[in-house]
Amino acid sequence: MIYSTATVPVNPAGETKLTRDQVWKGLELKVRDAREFLPPGLCTRCDVVEESATHFVREVTIAGSDLREIITLESQSKVTFFQATGPREGAIVNELFEDEAGALQLKFYCYIGLRGKQPNGPEEHAEQTQFDSDKGYKSAVLSTLKRTRELLAEGRL
Repeated sequence: MIYSTATVPVNPAGETKLTRDQVWKGLELKVRDAREFLPPGLCTRCDVVEESATHFVREVTIAGSDLREIITLESQSKVTFFQATGPREGAIVNELFEDEAGALQLKFYCYIGLRGKQPNGPEEHAEQTQFDSDKGYKSAVLSTLKRTRELLAEGRL
């Protein structure tokens, strides 16, 4: 199994301050169209195919892989992406919270496996290395905050 986590401050020095509500609106927009929020070229398709009061289902192409995700939102605090189809199985979470000092943080964590691959095998080890690198999910969290700031500046939040 692959476990990865990264926490970044929402409002680092020198950046436009974002409120919890603004970050949450950005996360909601990301659920509907990840292409705008992930690093350029990473997500090439994102279609919401089902929507209810409790969840979304979307079909996406990320890094060349077609996925079907079931996404739940816990208002103002957590978005969970369940990998229903694709090369991975498990959950990816984006959580918005205040740290002990009251500073707003955005945390990513995941617990996933690779379908059809040996647990703890070479493919999972390579994936773990990728997730933990600067080009892993931490870059997606930073990209999400960057895009949220851009949308705010454009008056679209």
